[in-house]
Order: sequence, then C-alpha cells, then structure tokens
Amino acid sequence: MEKIKQPSVAGTFYTADKEKLRAQIEEFAAKSKNTYKIATRAVIVPHAGLIYSGRLAYEGISQLDKNLKNIFIFAPAHRVGFTGISVSSYDLWETPLGKIGINKQINTELIEKFGANYNDEAIAPEHALEIQLPIIQSVFDNVEIIPILIGNETPDKIEEIISYYYQNPENGFVISSDLSHFLKHEDALKIDNYTANLIETCTTNNFSHNLACGATGILGLIQFANKNKFSMLRIDMTNSSVVTGDKSSVVGYGTWFMYEGEKNNFLKEYYSGFILDLCRTSIKSQFDKEQIEIKFPQVFAQAGASFVTLEKHNTLRGCIGSIIAHRSLIEDIVINAQNAAFNDPRFNPVTKDEIPDLQIAVSLLSTPKQMNFKDEEDLLNQIRPFQDGIIIKDGNYQAVYLPSVWEQLPDKKEFLNSLKMKAGLAPDHFSKTFEAYRFETVYIK
Repeated sequence: MEKIKQPSVAGTFYTADKEKLRAQIEEFAAKSKNTYKIATRAVIVPHAGLIYSGRLAYEGISQLDKNLKNIFIFAPAHRVGFTGISVSSYDLWETPLGKIGINKQINTELIEKFGANYNDEAIAPEHALEIQLPIIQSVFDNVEIIPILIGNETPDKIEEIISYYYQNPENGFVISSDLSHFLKHEDALKIDNYTANLIETCTTNNFSHNLACGATGILGLIQFANKNKFSMLRIDMTNSSVVTGDKSSVVGYGTWFMYEGEKNNFLKEYYSGFILDLCRTSIKSQFDKEQIEIKFPQVFAQAGASFVTLEKHNTLRGCIGSIIAHRSLIEDIVINAQNAAFNDPRFNPVTKDEIPDLQIAVSLLSTPKQMNFKDEEDLLNQIRPFQDGIIIKDGNYQAVYLPSVWEQLPDKKEFLNSLKMKAGLAPDHFSKTFEAYRFETVYIK
C-alpha cells in the first residue's frame, strides 16, 4: 500500500481549492515578466505564500528544462531542528492538484551515499518544500520529486549532492529560499541587493542566514556553479510590500537560474542587438532631451562593466568604459555610450548628423584578477596575447588596454611598454610596487 503525504499548508500558504489554485498559477503565467528563452537545470526560488512570491517561484520553476524526470528540492528546516539532511519515507505527496511521486530510489542513494536520514516529522509541516509542488505539477506532466530538508549542515554537502546528480541530464534542482526578513522596505532593498550581488558573482564570503533563510542551499549551488564556471542570472526580485502595501516590515524574494557558461557570453548570444540598439538610443536621446524608458531582462540589472567604442568611417570617434563593475550593466552601458559620444576629451562631441555614420562596439568585461609575478619577464610570460586585457598600476599611475589592442600591438613586450607610456611611465619602468591585473572581454559589434 502506497504511503501518501497529505498537504500541510494548503489553506494557509496557498488555497486548498483546486480550481482557484489552478487559476492562480495560470495568472502567474499570464503576468510573468520572464523573457528568457533558455532552459536551465537549477534555480533559486522563494517559498512564501503564493499570493506573495508565487509569481517569482513560477518564473523560476518554469525556466527548468521540460525534459527533466527528477526535481530535487532543497529547503531549510523552519519548524523542526536537526543535524544533517532529511528525506521523506512517503511514496507520493498530495496537493489540491493531485499526487506527485517521490523518487524512492534516489532517496535510498542519498541515505547510503550522503548520510541522509528519513525524517517525516520534520518534513511533514515544512512549507518551504510543499509550496513549490503545485507549481511543479502545473509546469511538468511527468516528473518525480526528491524533497530534501536541510538542518544543521554545510554547503559542501549540498554541492556534493548536486555535483553527483547533475551528471544525469534528467535531474533538475530547486533551491528554496526567501531573502531578508522583517526589515523596513528601504533597508530590505539594500540588504537584498547585497545578497543578489553575492549570488550573481558566485561569492561565498560573508553569505549568512541573516541574508537568506536558505543560505546553505544557495551556497551549495553557487559553489557548484563556481567550480564549473557556470553563472547565476537574475530573473526577478521583489518583496512583500508589493502585495501588502506595508513597508514597515517586509520579506524579500528573488529568483535566479543557473546558466552553463559565462554571463557575458550569454549576453552576447542572446542580447547583442539589444545592447547595440541601447547604445544608439541613449546617444540619440541626448539630442531629443527625452528620458529614455527601456524594458530589459533582469540580467541587465546585475552589476557589470563595459566599454563603448564609437568609430566613424573606421576611425575612432570615442571610447569610454568601466574597468570594475560598480553599477547595473544597463546603467553602465547607457552612461558609457553617452560619455563616449560627448565626453571623450580626445574628440569633439558627436553631432546629431553623425549618428547614422557611427559604428558601435561594446566590450563586456570580466572581473579583473591580480597577477602574481617576480619580475617583468615573469609577467610577460603569463600574459596571453589576443585574450587578456591588462590593467597596470604603480602608485598614482594607472592604465588599461582592452584585448582588442592586440590587433595593433601583437608583440607582448610592445603591448606592455605602450601601456606603461599610456599610464605616464617610461617604457622600461618596473618596480617592486608595480601591479598588473588581467581580464577578458566579450566583444559585440
């Protein structure tokens, strides 16, 4: 006889009425702001009541590859404390939308290989697992779940499980977590943006449960993404005040998906036209004196660094950029495009008549990484021509060359000497305080 887990939070965290629940999820689909046309196998989604965070949870879960056969759900234990990770002994989990199967074989493997334990007492009342199920049932026709409740456990264990099961392309992963809890709206925005930046840069330092109740699951996923050079891309963020109108005490929500590659390569593949159009529109807007309003995917709300280069008849007409990501990418591109057109001190401002003749190129920069070297020869040996952009610093002297400069200076020694002169240093300058950083760019033209 099959053992069926009855719903515990139907009627509280979501409606127990089947038709109303189905209609609510259909409304999430209709109001979805998610425009990404790419499937993923791992998402971070919120787990508050569906009225508060259901749209974001739907947008994350609906991003998952529809060919998945198994979906792991990692959720923090809110109601029962324990050590390690727990799985369910049930065969099926029921919601108002019907029953969904639990993969018992994988449960057994989790116990044997990863030290999990059956803990129905902790899993039975847990909303952070159950709240995801009606959405999964609405999005997938034939899938089994593996609900995993996280107690006092390290992110390494979560990463280990994801790494093992990610090898099978039929497995997908949902990390269930809200963001800040019960702060004023203004404070929540600051904290949640800080948390978002940690997720989006796959940074594990200073990531605590004060930032997100599902921090252990999130950290496990971003450690996995880091090791595989994958990226975490934002789908959307909000907080409870959007629904309640009460900004005195809010809960933050966010959803992200994992992309199997670098963020800048994703932007080039799917948004090259948008980026170039954005540059041209932002330049034209300065003549029309109109404030531009542009709808953009939330990946552009992530911090990013760019250079915008303008040419006219294949001759440089302006180039301005950012070395370090210090604002949203959408802002960075708009501001750099306008500065390249009107504030490059080497050129007169672009005129309105010139705009049709402008050739626009955008370089999207990776995060610079400091290079360690014992002398100039060692530095030169490490530099990768046509791949590395290089930043040099010594005291108050600093300069940068994008990788595109290799086309004019293909010799490493000439490249470095020219960069020194750009910084105001002698070509043969070198000292114990000399610093160099490398970065890469994705070039869109």
